[in-house]
Amino acid sequence: MNFLKNLNILPRWIIIVLDGIILLSCAIFANFIRVNLELSKFSQENVLLSSLVFMLGGLLVMIFTKSYIGIVRHTGIRDGQNIVLTISINFILLAMVNLIAVHVFGEKFLMPTSVLIIASLLSLIGLVFYRLLVKQLFQTIKKDPRKEAKVIIFGAGEAGLLTSSVIEKDRQIKYKVVAFLDDDPKKSGKFIQGVKILYGTEALENLVLEKKVTDLIISAQDLSVKRRREIIDECLRLKINPRIVPPVHQWVNGDLNSKQIRDVKIEDLLSREPICLNNPLIKEELEGKVVLVTGAAGSIGSELCRQIVHYNPSKLLLLDQAESALYDIEQEIHALELNTPIEVLLADVRNEKRIGEIFKAFGPQVIFHAAAYKHVPMMEKYPEEAVKCNIIGTKIVADMAVFHKAEKFVLVSTDKAVNPTNVMGATKRAAEMYVQSLNQYLELTHKSGYPKFITTRFGNVLGSNGSVIPLFKKQIKKGGPITVTHPDITRYFMTIPEACELVLEAAVMGHGGEIYVFDMGEPVKIVDLAKKMIQLSGKMLDRDIKIVFTGLRDGEKLYEELLNDEEQVKVTHHPKIKIAKLSCGSYERVDTQILIFHDILRRNSETDLVRHIKTLVPEYISNSSRFEVLDRMN
Repeated sequence: MNFLKNLNILPRWIIIVLDGIILLSCAIFANFIRVNLELSKFSQENVLLSSLVFMLGGLLVMIFTKSYIGIVRHTGIRDGQNIVLTISINFILLAMVNLIAVHVFGEKFLMPTSVLIIASLLSLIGLVFYRLLVKQLFQTIKKDPRKEAKVIIFGAGEAGLLTSSVIEKDRQIKYKVVAFLDDDPKKSGKFIQGVKILYGTEALENLVLEKKVTDLIISAQDLSVKRRREIIDECLRLKINPRIVPPVHQWVNGDLNSKQIRDVKIEDLLSREPICLNNPLIKEELEGKVVLVTGAAGSIGSELCRQIVHYNPSKLLLLDQAESALYDIEQEIHALELNTPIEVLLADVRNEKRIGEIFKAFGPQVIFHAAAYKHVPMMEKYPEEAVKCNIIGTKIVADMAVFHKAEKFVLVSTDKAVNPTNVMGATKRAAEMYVQSLNQYLELTHKSGYPKFITTRFGNVLGSNGSVIPLFKKQIKKGGPITVTHPDITRYFMTIPEACELVLEAAVMGHGGEIYVFDMGEPVKIVDLAKKMIQLSGKMLDRDIKIVFTGLRDGEKLYEELLNDEEQVKVTHHPKIKIAKLSCGSYERVDTQILIFHDILRRNSETDLVRHIKTLVPEYISNSSRFEVLDRMN
């Protein structure tokens, strides 16, 4: 037994000997069958010679088909096909020898046709069966049952079968599949590879208790996001480890291997049903045009660049003031080896002279303005920087788009601009007001030749700079505690690629002046997010890692909103994308108010600066901030 445990690959000579024994035995037994197992008739036949010829013929054909080369413990469909080919060729050759012996030399059949047919069928069964037997023997001996973790596979389809096969083959995985689960009631009670299929997740709790299950692998490829989230939540409730088989298009060379079965990430719990956007129209909008992305080194800006470069613009301009991050995205796009020329521009949107030079030199036709300061507490601390970047910087880029006759200008905004309670949100709302009012003014005063100004508004993006998820991951890695500002604080979440698809779709849909808002589903309580991240990391809440409530940060509010009370909603061709209709005031008023910021910035009066933001954005009411005193004074 120890010899077999240490034996990794069965030597080829052993395979040839076993194959030969099976071929000879099957030929002899075929002769027995032909005479109805009557020994008296059997002794009259030239059995030994014909059986030896059958065996030698089969072994010679195996040298040609190389069916003996395969590793027996990894026997699969291709090995079975090879054996079928071997037996078929051997049958044809011996049938031809029979014909030549009878019709050319006048001899009797070397091997009766009935014996040849029976021997071939028996050999086919025997050669395949013993390989499967050896495969099972190796798997049984090599795995130590005492060290195996009990696992359930959710999904009794093709992906589930492949997952089970991968687990059985891979010696590095110490898993034993004890059950399949599936939402199809027709499959309930049936078996796959000797393992029973049970319906839904109803039996999961009993399986955990009876079989001591430690892991569940979600292999089903057609699950809705909601259903997948339900399964993961149930696993977390039962304290078993959920894992996921990636989509088929992510399998390496079309095959699944054990390394691709990954742990569940928090993004899997926050994701929603994907939005299907009209990509052909996006290509039509961007192809052959000069496209500028400001804030190109940021989370949203860099993903915009990754997506836009595939739509074949005549040139893609990447503008940012962060040199290291800008260099990184430049190298990443170059590595794609696409034909789209790119231009990296180290510049600050607050520098009017520099932005003017860029527009004059490159003449961008479509502008995606993602450059902004977005960190709420930081902007509460430095409101002058928020005004310079988010308001004045937006005005500079928008004005240059008008002066140089660009086609479209898409502003990337935030849900924090709705009923803002902080400087960051208020400055982003001011930026929205400016581009809306500018678009309205141009529509009234120009018949053609002016850019269409469009705004997109969405919530928090997973994994972006300043997101809570990277912070929580770092805190868990350090052993805690996880810091949450308030037990009731909630946020909307979406993925970065999804956010950027929305921005690109807005560039196609927009006719000017719209604020596009995204149906982001249900908001998520941050404390629940923290608890699930602790569970997914394999830690225990309070025992291994604690959650500490630190109080709301400056300018922070408990609940984010995508629309304020006065905004009306207009539906679009896509059920998940809507248009917010809100009066932004006249362009003359908004423009005049923004120009006043220059005088206030020169006076370096923080109080006057924030007071003026509140004048421009009347719905801005400070919360958990030193600027609350300004609201009480009004």
